[in-house]
Amino acid sequence: MTLRTEVFTLFPEMIDDYVGRSILGRAIGSGSLEVRCHDLRLATVDVHRTVDDSPFGGGAGMVLMPEPVFAAVETVSPVRPLILLGPGGRRFDQGVATELAALEGFSLLCGRYEGVDERIRTDLCDDEISVGDYVLAGGELAALVVIEAVARLQPGVLGNDASALDESYSAGLLEHPQFTRPADFRGLEVPDVLRSGDHARVGRWRRAASLARTIALRPDLIDRRGGVSDEEQALLTEFGLDA
Repeated sequence: MTLRTEVFTLFPEMIDDYVGRSILGRAIGSGSLEVRCHDLRLATVDVHRTVDDSPFGGGAGMVLMPEPVFAAVETVSPVRPLILLGPGGRRFDQGVATELAALEGFSLLCGRYEGVDERIRTDLCDDEISVGDYVLAGGELAALVVIEAVARLQPGVLGNDASALDESYSAGLLEHPQFTRPADFRGLEVPDVLRSGDHARVGRWRRAASLARTIALRPDLIDRRGGVSDEEQALLTEFGLDA
């Protein structure tokens, strides 16, 4: 199945350049992903291709006007839902990525300037997503975050489909530490269990290391999942990771 994604932006080249490379580029080439960009300026009617204006009531900055945005969306009739990328939206996380990955497609609207006219948010868009509590110049970087996080969950996008299931946040935990050769680098050695050839024990260690890392770095994730179970505590103790 092809995941269809449409992006409405003032800078389509920013999106096109990134999605044409690496994992996303290969996914597009294989037909697992389709990304179409729509330039909001092409829907303007004046010679200056104006897309913004000063806010009613005064204040700093400019606001993205409703006319070109509504016109751009209505002209191409994009796949729905149409999601505004803005600071007031629900927080984007792995759960939301999984939710979007279950759809046949979705569209993203990149805000710019001081924001968008409120009528765009309330009467044109179906949803609003924020990638974090900080300010960006526009929604393009946020759009790329959403596209990549969702695309990685599509079958065939990663070289090994199991990779997406084993990454950070997929099970509410951070991913376990990873090591590669050499086994001893400047006196820093890879844990013996990873070189043991005992795949069952390696699996248990990885689970324990994932728990330990999450407890140390993101205790909020542990709290969110209801703490550590007795079975998980025994696993931590088995590998001496319950300090």
